[in-house]
Amino acid sequence: MNQKIAILCSGGDVSGMNPALKRFVEYAYARNLQPYFVRNGYEGLIDNHIVPADYHDVAGIITRGGTKIGSARSLRFKEASYRAVAAENLRSHGIDRLIVLGGDGSFRGMERFYHETGIAFCGIPSTIDNDINGTDYCLGVDTALGVIKDAIDQIRDTASSFHRAFVIETMGRDCGYLTLISAITSGAELCLIPELPVDIDDFKGCFQSQIAKGRDYFIAVVSEALDSKKVAEWFEKELGFESRVSVLGHIQRGGNPSVYDRLMAFKFVTYAIDALLEGKNHSIICYNKSHFNFKTIDEVALHPYRLDEELLNLAREQFLPTRCQM
Repeated sequence: MNQKIAILCSGGDVSGMNPALKRFVEYAYARNLQPYFVRNGYEGLIDNHIVPADYHDVAGIITRGGTKIGSARSLRFKEASYRAVAAENLRSHGIDRLIVLGGDGSFRGMERFYHETGIAFCGIPSTIDNDINGTDYCLGVDTALGVIKDAIDQIRDTASSFHRAFVIETMGRDCGYLTLISAITSGAELCLIPELPVDIDDFKGCFQSQIAKGRDYFIAVVSEALDSKKVAEWFEKELGFESRVSVLGHIQRGGNPSVYDRLMAFKFVTYAIDALLEGKNHSIICYNKSHFNFKTIDEVALHPYRLDEELLNLAREQFLPTRCQM
């Protein structure tokens, strides 16, 4: 077992990383490779927190959110001198292949690292924001959607009991994916995302008509890129509904990984290890239309992510004021 391979997590943690680590160790051994963990992302590469991994390290972690080996955002890795230190640390362990669970920023860093050092890598898209260009799905998003769904379902109980408007803020940075999917699947009355700018005042007549026909509470799901407090104030001022804001925050990142995220973690890691053994030295494994494929860093990281047009059409049909049922 002379060949060695390492894995690290970079950026925000997601539920699905621990199942990926479990599969990494088990499949590496199956392919006659010695697996290594890099603790705390690129910071761990620089500080030489690189350790051999075995079955004991991954026993029982498949049910846990987050990542057992830690993650980090590393400013030092942006500097060539620290990348040189990281490369020397990997070489001192005899490691020349690396799997990176992270986002497009992490992948850009690895692309530069590869060209400077020749250390091969394969990236696995891992972010609940689901905002990486070139892939329909990122590891962790399914669990995050489940957490949001449970939260909205529970908030609805109070909203209906007290006849209130609840404004629920989801994560996602500048991408409205979590917000839109959650709003559609929770039966929300209002969805506000950056990709579909609207004037909330345009909803006033529509909502007043619905109130006259019996609607006595509202659920609004709003992207964190927008102002949830102003939306709540609008419900109170314009519609006379007592309102509350619920910022879900980092609970969306954690939690018991869903069945789908566990399964996809296993598949992603399998494809990544196979790709590195087949000589694909700097690629990202993506998932499109129920198929896995490999893309270059330029395809993934140098183009902005855009919501699928079919999803946007659903949003227009469901949530634009021009489609509102009077």
